[in-house]
Amino acid sequence: MNLIFFGPPGAGKGTYASRLKDDYALAHISSGDMLREAVKESSSLGLKAKEYMAKGDLVPDELVIQIVVNRIQKPDCQKGFILDGFPRTSVQAQKLEQALSGKKRQIDLVVYFETSEKVVVSRLCGRRICSKCGQNYHVTNIPPKEEGICDLCGAELYQRVDDNEDTIKTRLSVYQQQTEELINYYKDKGVLKTVSGDNELSQGLETMKELLNKVQSE
Repeated sequence: MNLIFFGPPGAGKGTYASRLKDDYALAHISSGDMLREAVKESSSLGLKAKEYMAKGDLVPDELVIQIVVNRIQKPDCQKGFILDGFPRTSVQAQKLEQALSGKKRQIDLVVYFETSEKVVVSRLCGRRICSKCGQNYHVTNIPPKEEGICDLCGAELYQRVDDNEDTIKTRLSVYQQQTEELINYYKDKGVLKTVSGDNELSQGLETMKELLNKVQSE
Protein backbone atom coordinates (compact mmCIF):
# COMPACT_ATOMS: atom_id res chain seq x y z
CA MET A 1 0.00 0.00 0.00
CA ASN A 2 1.63 3.20 -1.22
CA LEU A 3 0.27 6.50 0.06
CA ILE A 4 0.75 10.24 -0.29
CA PHE A 5 -0.21 12.62 2.51
CA PHE A 6 -0.40 16.31 1.66
CA GLY A 7 -1.90 19.45 3.07
CA PRO A 8 -0.85 22.90 4.27
CA PRO A 9 1.84 23.43 6.92
CA GLY A 10 0.37 22.43 10.28
CA ALA A 11 -2.25 20.08 8.82
CA GLY A 12 -0.81 17.19 10.83
CA LYS A 13 0.25 14.96 7.93
CA GLY A 14 3.59 14.12 9.56
CA THR A 15 1.91 13.33 12.86
CA TYR A 16 -0.61 11.01 11.21
CA ALA A 17 2.12 9.30 9.19
CA SER A 18 4.21 8.64 12.30
CA ARG A 19 1.17 7.26 14.17
CA LEU A 20 -0.02 5.00 11.33
CA LYS A 21 3.20 3.64 9.83
CA ASP A 22 3.78 0.86 12.36
CA ASP A 23 0.16 -0.38 12.30
CA TYR A 24 0.37 -0.89 8.53
CA ALA A 25 4.09 -1.74 8.20
CA LEU A 26 4.71 1.33 6.05
CA ALA A 27 7.82 3.48 5.78
CA HIS A 28 7.24 7.18 6.55
CA ILE A 29 9.20 9.17 3.99
CA SER A 30 9.37 12.90 4.71
CA SER A 31 10.73 14.84 1.75
CA GLY A 32 13.10 16.87 3.93
CA ASP A 33 14.36 13.86 5.89
CA MET A 34 14.82 11.90 2.68
CA LEU A 35 17.06 14.56 1.15
CA ARG A 36 19.09 14.94 4.36
CA GLU A 37 19.50 11.15 4.54
CA ALA A 38 20.74 11.01 0.92
CA VAL A 39 23.25 13.77 1.67
CA LYS A 40 24.42 12.04 4.86
CA GLU A 41 24.98 8.77 2.99
CA SER A 42 27.14 10.66 0.46
CA SER A 43 25.54 8.79 -2.42
CA SER A 44 26.06 10.21 -5.89
CA LEU A 45 22.50 11.57 -5.85
CA GLY A 46 22.95 12.90 -2.33
CA LEU A 47 26.12 14.76 -3.28
CA LYS A 48 24.33 16.34 -6.23
CA ALA A 49 21.46 17.40 -3.96
CA LYS A 50 23.95 18.81 -1.46
CA GLU A 51 25.31 21.21 -4.10
CA TYR A 52 21.88 22.77 -4.55
CA MET A 53 21.01 22.78 -0.85
CA ALA A 54 24.34 24.42 0.06
CA LYS A 55 23.48 27.32 -2.24
CA GLY A 56 19.96 27.60 -0.85
CA ASP A 57 18.47 26.46 -4.17
CA LEU A 58 15.61 24.01 -4.64
CA VAL A 59 16.72 20.52 -5.60
CA PRO A 60 15.51 19.89 -9.20
CA ASP A 61 12.45 17.67 -9.61
CA GLU A 62 14.32 15.03 -11.63
CA LEU A 63 16.91 14.62 -8.88
CA VAL A 64 14.31 14.44 -6.10
CA ILE A 65 12.38 11.80 -8.08
CA GLN A 66 15.53 9.69 -8.43
CA ILE A 67 16.13 9.97 -4.68
CA VAL A 68 12.50 8.96 -4.00
CA VAL A 69 12.79 5.92 -6.28
CA ASN A 70 16.03 4.85 -4.57
CA ARG A 71 14.44 5.33 -1.15
CA ILE A 72 11.35 3.21 -1.87
CA GLN A 73 13.53 0.29 -2.95
CA LYS A 74 14.91 -0.08 0.58
CA PRO A 75 13.71 -3.06 2.69
CA ASP A 76 11.47 -0.98 4.98
CA CYS A 77 9.33 -0.02 1.95
CA GLN A 78 8.62 -3.62 0.98
CA LYS A 79 5.02 -3.47 2.19
CA GLY A 80 4.52 0.16 1.21
CA PHE A 81 5.27 3.74 2.12
CA ILE A 82 3.79 7.10 3.04
CA LEU A 83 5.20 10.04 1.09
CA ASP A 84 4.90 13.14 3.27
CA GLY A 85 5.45 16.53 1.62
CA PHE A 86 6.10 15.30 -1.92
CA PRO A 87 4.95 15.81 -4.61
CA ARG A 88 4.05 19.49 -4.26
CA THR A 89 2.95 20.20 -7.84
CA SER A 90 1.09 18.37 -10.61
CA VAL A 91 4.30 18.31 -12.68
CA GLN A 92 6.11 16.50 -9.84
CA ALA A 93 3.13 14.13 -9.52
CA GLN A 94 3.31 13.21 -13.21
CA LYS A 95 7.07 12.59 -13.03
CA LEU A 96 6.66 10.52 -9.88
CA GLU A 97 3.95 8.40 -11.51
CA GLN A 98 6.19 7.73 -14.52
CA ALA A 99 9.14 6.78 -12.30
CA LEU A 100 7.03 4.45 -10.13
CA SER A 101 5.48 2.71 -13.14
CA GLY A 102 9.01 1.87 -14.28
CA LYS A 103 9.44 0.02 -10.98
CA LYS A 104 6.00 -1.60 -11.31
CA ARG A 105 4.61 0.40 -8.39
CA GLN A 106 1.77 2.87 -8.08
CA ILE A 107 0.14 5.24 -5.63
CA ASP A 108 -2.92 3.59 -4.08
CA LEU A 109 -4.28 6.50 -2.06
CA VAL A 110 -3.67 10.24 -1.78
CA VAL A 111 -4.98 11.95 1.34
CA TYR A 112 -5.47 15.70 1.32
CA PHE A 113 -5.73 17.20 4.82
CA GLU A 114 -7.99 20.20 4.26
CA THR A 115 -7.29 22.55 7.16
CA SER A 116 -8.70 25.96 8.11
CA GLU A 117 -6.48 29.01 8.45
CA LYS A 118 -7.43 29.40 12.12
CA VAL A 119 -6.26 25.88 12.98
CA VAL A 120 -3.06 26.18 10.94
CA VAL A 121 -2.11 29.44 12.67
CA SER A 122 -2.84 27.99 16.12
CA ARG A 123 -0.83 24.84 15.50
CA LEU A 124 2.21 26.48 13.94
CA CYS A 125 2.44 29.32 16.45
CA GLY A 126 2.54 26.70 19.20
CA ARG A 127 4.91 24.34 17.40
CA ARG A 128 8.26 23.54 18.95
CA ILE A 129 11.00 21.49 17.27
CA CYS A 130 13.92 19.55 18.73
CA SER A 131 17.21 21.21 17.81
CA LYS A 132 18.93 17.83 17.52
CA CYS A 133 16.57 15.10 16.25
CA GLY A 134 13.85 17.25 14.68
CA GLN A 135 10.96 15.77 16.69
CA ASN A 136 7.86 18.01 16.64
CA TYR A 137 5.93 19.14 19.72
CA HIS A 138 3.16 21.62 20.49
CA VAL A 139 2.91 23.72 23.62
CA THR A 140 -0.66 22.54 24.30
CA ASN A 141 -1.51 19.66 21.93
CA ILE A 142 1.69 17.59 22.17
CA PRO A 143 3.77 19.08 24.99
CA PRO A 144 7.09 17.51 26.01
CA LYS A 145 7.32 15.91 29.45
CA GLU A 146 9.73 18.64 30.49
CA GLU A 147 9.11 22.13 29.13
CA GLY A 148 11.57 23.07 26.39
CA ILE A 149 13.29 19.66 26.37
CA CYS A 150 12.91 16.84 23.84
CA ASP A 151 11.51 13.59 25.27
CA LEU A 152 13.57 11.49 22.85
CA CYS A 153 17.09 12.92 23.02
CA GLY A 154 17.05 15.57 25.76
CA ALA A 155 18.05 18.41 23.43
CA GLU A 156 16.57 21.91 23.57
CA LEU A 157 13.38 22.74 21.68
CA TYR A 158 13.07 25.85 19.53
CA GLN A 159 10.44 27.82 17.61
CA ARG A 160 10.98 28.45 13.91
CA VAL A 161 11.34 32.14 13.08
CA ASP A 162 8.64 31.84 10.40
CA ASP A 163 6.12 30.31 12.81
CA ASN A 164 4.36 33.64 13.41
CA GLU A 165 0.84 34.61 12.35
CA ASP A 166 1.63 36.99 9.48
CA THR A 167 4.21 34.71 7.87
CA ILE A 168 2.00 31.66 8.33
CA LYS A 169 -0.94 33.35 6.54
CA THR A 170 1.34 34.26 3.63
CA ARG A 171 2.71 30.70 3.43
CA LEU A 172 -0.83 29.31 3.51
CA SER A 173 -1.97 31.56 0.67
CA VAL A 174 1.00 30.54 -1.49
CA TYR A 175 0.44 26.88 -0.67
CA GLN A 176 -3.22 26.97 -1.68
CA GLN A 177 -2.38 28.56 -5.02
CA GLN A 178 0.35 26.03 -5.75
CA THR A 179 -1.62 22.90 -4.85
CA GLU A 180 -4.93 23.50 -6.59
CA GLU A 181 -3.65 21.73 -9.72
CA LEU A 182 -2.24 18.88 -7.62
CA ILE A 183 -5.62 18.32 -5.97
CA ASN A 184 -7.32 18.22 -9.37
CA TYR A 185 -4.64 15.89 -10.77
CA TYR A 186 -5.21 13.20 -8.13
CA LYS A 187 -8.97 13.77 -8.16
CA ASP A 188 -8.96 12.97 -11.89
CA LYS A 189 -6.92 9.84 -11.16
CA GLY A 190 -9.62 8.68 -8.74
CA VAL A 191 -7.23 8.17 -5.81
CA LEU A 192 -7.83 11.38 -3.84
CA LYS A 193 -9.60 11.41 -0.49
CA THR A 194 -10.10 14.65 1.43
CA VAL A 195 -10.21 14.57 5.22
CA SER A 196 -10.47 17.39 7.73
CA GLY A 197 -7.16 18.49 9.15
CA ASP A 198 -9.11 20.39 11.81
CA ASN A 199 -10.04 17.17 13.63
CA GLU A 200 -8.58 16.24 16.96
CA LEU A 201 -5.91 13.58 16.58
CA SER A 202 -8.00 10.69 18.00
CA GLN A 203 -10.91 11.45 15.68
CA GLY A 204 -8.60 11.92 12.71
CA LEU A 205 -6.82 8.63 13.36
CA GLU A 206 -10.15 6.80 13.39
CA THR A 207 -11.05 8.31 10.01
CA MET A 208 -7.63 7.50 8.58
CA LYS A 209 -7.73 3.87 9.72
CA GLU A 210 -11.12 3.41 8.04
CA LEU A 211 -9.66 4.75 4.80
CA LEU A 212 -6.51 2.65 4.97
CA ASN A 213 -8.36 -0.52 5.93
CA LYS A 214 -10.61 -0.08 2.91
CA VAL A 215 -7.64 0.38 0.55
CA GLN A 216 -5.84 -2.56 2.11
CA SER A 217 -8.83 -4.85 1.58
CA GLU A 218 -9.32 -3.95 -2.09
